[in-house]
Amino acid sequence: SMTRDTTIPRLLRRPDRSFFLFGPRGTGKSTWLRQVLPDAFRLDLLDASLFLELSRDPHRLEALIGNRPAGAWVVLDEIQKVPALLDEVHRLMELRRWRFALCGSSARKLRRGGANLLAGRALTLSMESLSAAELGVEFDLDLALNWGLLPFVLNDSGHAADILSAYVNTYLKEELQAEGLIRNVPPFVRFLAVAGQVNGQMVNVQNISREASVARSTVDTYFAILTDTLVGHILPAWRPGLKVREAAQPKFYWFDPGVARAAAGLLRDPADRQWQGLALETLVYHELRVYNEISGKHRPVSYYRTPAGVEVDFIVETSHRRQSTSAHVVAIEVKRADRWDRSWDKALRNLADTAGVKVDRMIGVYCGSRRYEFDKVTVVPVSEFLKELFDGEVF
Repeated sequence: SMTRDTTIPRLLRRPDRSFFLFGPRGTGKSTWLRQVLPDAFRLDLLDASLFLELSRDPHRLEALIGNRPAGAWVVLDEIQKVPALLDEVHRLMELRRWRFALCGSSARKLRRGGANLLAGRALTLSMESLSAAELGVEFDLDLALNWGLLPFVLNDSGHAADILSAYVNTYLKEELQAEGLIRNVPPFVRFLAVAGQVNGQMVNVQNISREASVARSTVDTYFAILTDTLVGHILPAWRPGLKVREAAQPKFYWFDPGVARAAAGLLRDPADRQWQGLALETLVYHELRVYNEISGKHRPVSYYRTPAGVEVDFIVETSHRRQSTSAHVVAIEVKRADRWDRSWDKALRNLADTAGVKVDRMIGVYCGSRRYEFDKVTVVPVSEFLKELFDGEVF
């Protein structure tokens, strides 16, 4: 395992103008900002006295930054703690021409606080856990599936279970309670365990409400909190037809396989085959999001469920459907298996035969070592798929 002080170069590029950097706790946002803006003036709003001072008087920000020249960089860490600062930042961008890097783990309070996210004057970047493309030869599939890809987990993988368990607890106590996002902790803790167990599955609010004994409306609120704080993502069901059909429910994926396992309370149990399969989907979805972000392509990703109930794990829309033209998609099926079973092609082919859809590529991703071309379905090992993804060959 890697030593603690190695910092892996990230693929995210630093913009030349002011930007927001959002991402879950512990993904390495502050570390990256120190690398790409070594000379910036930094303020960390986790510092209690600074937090109090700027909450009471946001105008103090200008005096704290002092007489820096136009174009100088200022890093504000944990910006969501003082949403009122955004108006001041906006003013200083105009007046002093300073550039700001605003870092946080949630845009929820910023949006709710009536803040205009700087009226679109700043770019928004997102940082995820480490990617296979960033890890290169250090990438270890089994380690990633079992313990995830958070930097401090990979730096000390021998203690992964303790680190992940602390991560989920810290997230609950510090992040969510301190931000006032949840008032009542026990129901949220019950919900988290259930949300961990349904990682990669369709969201059935009624079942989750029953299992966590939490009101249905509260379940929706809790999911919104997980997605706003970027630790979870809702994967919508893709509907190829323009005629309205019974819409399938969305799926929910945690941002990281290790964090999903911690939330589910499964850190001390060996992961079973089904869990491993969902962990692999979680990993592939993570890599699709990272590639979407660093390539700037931002293609919509969803999953497809046929009327007969057969599923395709990921649909990447490369061009939208219009009245006259078909939607173009890349379809990806992910299997945690060392041998590819030809029956798994079925869902992909079924989609390719659907009217109004043009399937540009059908890809099977699996854990074996050989590559196959089965009449329009390309089957590739995970590592090869990830390499092709970041080389821009998938979409």
